[in-house]
Amino acid sequence: MDAVPVPVQTGMHTRYNMVFVWLICLVAALGGLLFGWDWVVIGGAKPFFEPYFNLAQIAEQWGRHPLARMLGLNTEASLSGWANSCALLGCLAGAIVAGGLSDKFGRKRLLILSAFLFAVSSLLTGWAGSFNQFIVWRMLGGVAIGMASNLSPLYIAEVAPAEVRGRLVTLNQLTIVFGILAAQLFNVTIAQRVPDNATAQMIADSWNGQYGWRWMFTLVALPSLLFFIFAFFVPESPRWLVKNGQDDLARRVLTRIGGQAYAEAGTADIKRTIAVEEVARVPFRALLERKMVRILLIGCALAVLQQWSGINVLFNYAENIFKNAGFGVNTILLFIVITGLVNMVFTFLALGTVDHWGRRSLMLFGCAGIAVSHLLMGGAYAMEWKGLPVLVFALAAIGCYGMSLAPVTWVLISEIFPNRIRGTAISIAVSSLWIACFLLTYTFPLLERSIGTGNTFWIYAGICAVGFVFIRAFVPETKGKSLEDIERQLVD
Repeated sequence: MDAVPVPVQTGMHTRYNMVFVWLICLVAALGGLLFGWDWVVIGGAKPFFEPYFNLAQIAEQWGRHPLARMLGLNTEASLSGWANSCALLGCLAGAIVAGGLSDKFGRKRLLILSAFLFAVSSLLTGWAGSFNQFIVWRMLGGVAIGMASNLSPLYIAEVAPAEVRGRLVTLNQLTIVFGILAAQLFNVTIAQRVPDNATAQMIADSWNGQYGWRWMFTLVALPSLLFFIFAFFVPESPRWLVKNGQDDLARRVLTRIGGQAYAEAGTADIKRTIAVEEVARVPFRALLERKMVRILLIGCALAVLQQWSGINVLFNYAENIFKNAGFGVNTILLFIVITGLVNMVFTFLALGTVDHWGRRSLMLFGCAGIAVSHLLMGGAYAMEWKGLPVLVFALAAIGCYGMSLAPVTWVLISEIFPNRIRGTAISIAVSSLWIACFLLTYTFPLLERSIGTGNTFWIYAGICAVGFVFIRAFVPETKGKSLEDIERQLVD
């Protein structure tokens, strides 16, 4: 790949070693691939592991315990929501610990740890002997997802040159989409055809019910192993190295990226944004400074908006949504693959436009497009339209999301926080994202049952409309600026 000439502070021109930059970013982005794969695999396995574990019987048993009744885990619908959302508690834990641990031990070591957890949890989930074991191992997998969702965009943002940073952080979202599509394709390949009139017991006794869903989870171990091996060969983040007083090592990494002049200018600029007394630690008081609180609230709001836009229910509850639209199990599995393909195509569009159109424009487009799509989908359910209209409106929402909120939220979260608090601040923002995702995923079956599918999507449309107003009012444009320039813009 040809190097991209851009000016740096020295007044000279830098020819970036783009092959090196793309390779190390691709390795980091494998965390995104596993994030997408492990996150969505449950959607294809859901029609099979739920009959296998007999959630109706478990709900009856759990309903005898006061704690289960207090938590609402005493119906089949609530257990279905719990099975689909329990990993999010692990995601929250992973996002929380990733910030502090990556600030202390470095981004590279935590990437390696997340790869290890992906491999172990996928094997244990796939061969869980009981519903309780399934829940525990899904939570462990969630820890890996939470760590990767924090670390991969963080690492990429810290090694990428400013002029291509948006594209490279979006690369992480592209690998998430590839992971989603891979999970969907393998789920369809593994699953054997099921009669449309099959009962829950028939599904539980079938090969899909006994073994198919297990292999869906187990296959995640293969890319996890590749991620684990490759992560040993990437360099540590130069910004983390400078923050921890290892300037010489940082210069070596930056020299490999853009040459000696680029390394000297970059190291000096990083040092100027990190107070001497705060090197190697992030004092909590730094997060409570007025300007920092404002930036942190913007990051958290963007993270919550990405989830409460409602798109993830189209991935995790595709069976419910398309079943209510009149489709059978086999058709639903095919449609799940189609949603993944649309998501991938529009993520490619984001990859090509995020550094040209800008982050803010894409986010505004996405909020508007998703809101309209959800309104139409809600209308389709309200008028009891079946079949194709629901699929078209769902694909429109996914397309808008794929080139806006899905990738650009990660770009902005990785960019807007100052160097000295970036790891911890991203951890807080990503934790907000997973809390929002848990609430979205857990409540969808309950909302669907109480107010109907159409009204639920109208709620998501309203949230997107509020998000549009918020972005216009508070979110800055960051394209083409170095992380240090963005910091000066937001903090000074």
